[in-house]
Amino acid sequence: MKVLVINCGSSSLKYKLFNMEDESVLANGLVERIKLEGSVLKHEPLGKEKVEISTEIPDHEVAIKMMLDALTHPDYGVIKDLNEISAVGHRIVHGGEKFTGSVKITDEVIKSLEECIELAPLHNPPNILGIEAVKKQIPGVPMVGVFDTAFHQTIPQKAFMYGLPYEYYKNKGLRRYGFHGTSHQYVSQRAAEILKKPIKELKIVTCHLGNGVSLTAVKGGKSVDTTLGFGTVSGVIMGTRCGDVDPVLITYLMEKENLNYEQINDILHKKSGLLGISGVSSDMRDIEEAAEKGNKRAQLALEMFEYMVIKYIGAYAAAMNGLDAVVFTAGIGENAIQLRKNVCEGLKFLGIEIDDEKNNARGKEIDISKQNSKVRVLVIPTNEELMIARETKALVY
Repeated sequence: MKVLVINCGSSSLKYKLFNMEDESVLANGLVERIKLEGSVLKHEPLGKEKVEISTEIPDHEVAIKMMLDALTHPDYGVIKDLNEISAVGHRIVHGGEKFTGSVKITDEVIKSLEECIELAPLHNPPNILGIEAVKKQIPGVPMVGVFDTAFHQTIPQKAFMYGLPYEYYKNKGLRRYGFHGTSHQYVSQRAAEILKKPIKELKIVTCHLGNGVSLTAVKGGKSVDTTLGFGTVSGVIMGTRCGDVDPVLITYLMEKENLNYEQINDILHKKSGLLGISGVSSDMRDIEEAAEKGNKRAQLALEMFEYMVIKYIGAYAAAMNGLDAVVFTAGIGENAIQLRKNVCEGLKFLGIEIDDEKNNARGKEIDISKQNSKVRVLVIPTNEELMIARETKALVY
């Protein structure tokens, strides 16, 4: 059985084709700059040379066709016919409260996704475009929607509600939704496998630390709290996103600096976080390098990031009344050796002890705890595409 996983962004398309018999990747690729100048398809077939095709790509339908043509190409394809694709799994950012898990895509589901557009105006429209394009190119193929928000639908009301008038939740759906759910689900399940314990018996904090950041409290295999909320700026500071701020600061800035909605939104999403504090970069590698050279603002950005990660791990340990494991994942979590060490140093009160030699690793799955550590600390590279493929297979067969 072969499952194609698709992740459609506003101007990009990522894809992976899996052979689900052994969960191997037959091909993966990326279409960049859809609708823009310099658009290109980058295709990596298993056992063959990488291919780059630069051409005009005016919309997602053309991007999907190029992807399918690449997969079936006589020279650099990996399948002979599109009929070999048994199912297609789509990453969908926002399912609101309508979807508590992955679903087979039907016309009714697409209608519900359209109703969620106001909750994710930048993400859901291209997700829907990808679904419609596949329907045209491979009519009749079973499709599954896997939602970033679905894993967090188990968060209790006391944790997802905001202290606003209740009617804003009832009438407008204002609540904590959370994101990166597929990543948190994958690494928490993998952690249970590594620890050789039933996930229902474990209390885990998963730390998805990349350009976007979220931490999740996973109790008994279910999300019970997470740092991202209604949108994607709360919690820990991120590459360019502000993390937690006093809401009064927003109205204050709008008044004193005479900022409109678009301007304040731009500040919160694109000019804040590591970039805004350091003045150097949104990339953790650049900030670490600048801090080593004595840049005090870069050092401050690092300290703020580490402090907030420590604070949330501690808070979630309290919320779950215990902690069995901490998992680091995503670009920063998998590669920032010193940052992991500093975070764990700040959590010694929980009985966390790491082995510096084991921690001296990047991008690989490893238990970095000392043998006597009361809490296990794991580095697990995330694999959202594989999680989507598994969910798709489970629903289709």
